[in-house]
Amino acid sequence: MSMAPRTDPQSPAHVADRHDLIRVHGARVNNLQDVSIEIPKRRLTVFTGVSGSGKSSLVFHTIAAESQRLINETYSAFVQGFMPTLARPEVDVLDGLTTAIIVDQQRLGADPRSTVGTATDANAMLRILFSRLGQPHIGSPHAFAFNVPTVRASGALTVDRGAAKTRTVKKTFTRTGGMCTRCEGRGTVSDIDLTQLYDDSKSIAEGAFTIPGWKSDSFWTVRVYAESGLLDPHKPIRKFTKREMQDFLYREPTKVKVEGVNLTYEGLIPKIQKSFLSKDKEALQPHIRAFVERAVTFTTCPECDGTRLSEAARSSRIDGINIADACAMQISDLAGWVRGRDEPTVAPLLTALQRTLDSFVEIGLGYLSLDRPSGTLSGGEAQRVKMIRHLGSSLTDTTYVFDEPTAGLHPHDIQRMNDLLLRLRDKGNTVLVVEHKPQTIAIADHVVDLGPGAGTAGGTVCFEGTVEGLRAGGTVTGRHLGDRTALKETVRKPTGKLPIRGATTHNLQGVDVDIPLGVLAVVTGVAGSGKSSLVHGSIPAGSGVVSVDQGAIKGSRRSNPATYTGLLEPIRKAFAKANGVKPGLFSANSEGACPHCNGAGVIYTDLAMMAGVATTCEECEGKRFEASVLDHHFGGRDISEVLAMSVAQAEEFFGDGEARTPAAHRILGRLADVGLGYLSLGQPLTTLSGGERQRLKLATHMAEKGGVYVLDEPTAGLHLADVEQLLGLLDRLVDAGKSVIVVEHHPAVMAHADWIIDLGPGAGHDGGRIVFEGTPTDLVATRSTLTGEHLAAYVEA
Repeated sequence: MSMAPRTDPQSPAHVADRHDLIRVHGARVNNLQDVSIEIPKRRLTVFTGVSGSGKSSLVFHTIAAESQRLINETYSAFVQGFMPTLARPEVDVLDGLTTAIIVDQQRLGADPRSTVGTATDANAMLRILFSRLGQPHIGSPHAFAFNVPTVRASGALTVDRGAAKTRTVKKTFTRTGGMCTRCEGRGTVSDIDLTQLYDDSKSIAEGAFTIPGWKSDSFWTVRVYAESGLLDPHKPIRKFTKREMQDFLYREPTKVKVEGVNLTYEGLIPKIQKSFLSKDKEALQPHIRAFVERAVTFTTCPECDGTRLSEAARSSRIDGINIADACAMQISDLAGWVRGRDEPTVAPLLTALQRTLDSFVEIGLGYLSLDRPSGTLSGGEAQRVKMIRHLGSSLTDTTYVFDEPTAGLHPHDIQRMNDLLLRLRDKGNTVLVVEHKPQTIAIADHVVDLGPGAGTAGGTVCFEGTVEGLRAGGTVTGRHLGDRTALKETVRKPTGKLPIRGATTHNLQGVDVDIPLGVLAVVTGVAGSGKSSLVHGSIPAGSGVVSVDQGAIKGSRRSNPATYTGLLEPIRKAFAKANGVKPGLFSANSEGACPHCNGAGVIYTDLAMMAGVATTCEECEGKRFEASVLDHHFGGRDISEVLAMSVAQAEEFFGDGEARTPAAHRILGRLADVGLGYLSLGQPLTTLSGGERQRLKLATHMAEKGGVYVLDEPTAGLHLADVEQLLGLLDRLVDAGKSVIVVEHHPAVMAHADWIIDLGPGAGHDGGRIVFEGTPTDLVATRSTLTGEHLAAYVEA
């Protein structure tokens, strides 16, 4: 019996080798306009294009989203019920997908108990190490965990063993945890300043409370204290007896009657904690937030000295080092300490821990410490922390998706990141990178340029091919790839100075510096050199300082640029005045909302473990407003048509003619100034990229009266073509009499500065010093620092 010849698996003609492309046909997610492309596998592909051109829609919301959805579908329906539900992207064909690992810039959780060590595996391995080698031995790894409290329990268990066979068993249970009992593993204790809550020289009846919104006639606040019968409302608070003070401040919830109405009386401290302190501070109204910042003080826990750990956990040591000391070390130093341990019984553990710590150093995060709260990391640092678990991975033929991996990196550090991306590719993986930096675009095997514009003017593939082809292709990205900003011939003279003396925040080593005012001052240096510590930790946050950082905007899918910037207010008033009705009618979150979809424009249907479905509301056809509201017009448009306009269209609409509205026009002008002219007024905030959100914040803050603007990497997420526009905006701010201080790595911003302050020379404890102060011309001439060398290479290229 003869057998058919088998095809050699290594032969290029093998049928399996034909699947070497990821094919996308007819992608229509967000602003993508029927995009069809083929992406080579096991290559490094960079996606570029102006901000808002559709890069994230194609890479994250189409390719990566569908890969994750298909993987989730391989689990049973029971397991899928516990997983996030993902809808299928709007695309005709997605072929050749592999498992996608997404490494984005989403901040790590800001939970106070989350640190760099707990967010990676490093802390878990350290706990095992100390539980095995620490002297004295205090218990299992739990005994070194600041998130695990000590628990003791004892009692009787009744065991049924069939008819009439019941016996009682006495059981005791003990678990030794490492949590500090005083601060509950937070490292800080909060204290409420009672002088900010009430004036103790007055009685409750005289209006002793100084808490915002506590009106004397309110049943729920003041009257429940005055008429509870537990306190004398006419006695000054300072004359309360010990019992009255205890009831006033700490009493457990108690039912009381006020004018025949059943109410709950509760001590002032727990009531304040529930009503103000349990809420996200950023979501509070400005005057409430100011009250909370005044009333609550956070101090280092006196019992654990901020280490979060119990005394027992701190008493167990390896060669004189306890786990709190190890976590407080700079990671590069901790890696050296671990390398010095030679204990055969835990050799595999030491090897794994060494590999993890070396990955931190290799990726440029050796300056961090494991006890650093994860919420304090920048977006770029958070992304690099997530990369660590993938660096030593044995997986191949995987798709890695990166969102601007060079964000927050000095030009000196970008080469190191490029090497890591190439290493992942060389292991046989497909690497997809959304990026603007020319240094990273230059190493691509394949480039996809989206555009030509942003928003509705984008969403098409303008170029697909090699980097050389992009340079010659004539697209916006290709034309700007070789852009250089010349050094200023003349720089502005300072009008004053902002003195900082003896700054020691984080790794700063007693820095003394005068930041010039009335000019464009740039603070630069390698990642981890102390720039943010100097600018955000040492500049006094007074009334004249407006700080625009990279923190995420808190907003639901009901929030949009019009609501966030306050633009909707003058628009609603203009519509109301023109039609003689209430302004509330013109808000989709208020009276004017479509009753069928409650102003959301879509109906969300939850299908349990299957992906939920969002369908356009049939009543309002996605316009979000009640039909009668759309009968009211202003300047010939109804409110839904106005919210569908782009910023540029709305600026023209409200600029002149019968729709002229100066208040709205001013806000729209600021949005256009920061490069957001393409955004639609009603676009949900949840769909904006990180760079768009920061520029939206900047536009909002430009209305404030502050004289000093502090910006944290405003070029994050900006296309090369938009950097020029940003420089023009910074110039306009300075020329208008403002002082602008920018933390920035982008060479174009450095070259454009009037004054540069360079920190270094390295990161962590190798940094924290001023290595240069002066004009960009002097920095290039001396080339005395890493920044000087890179800036000289940039302007001379």
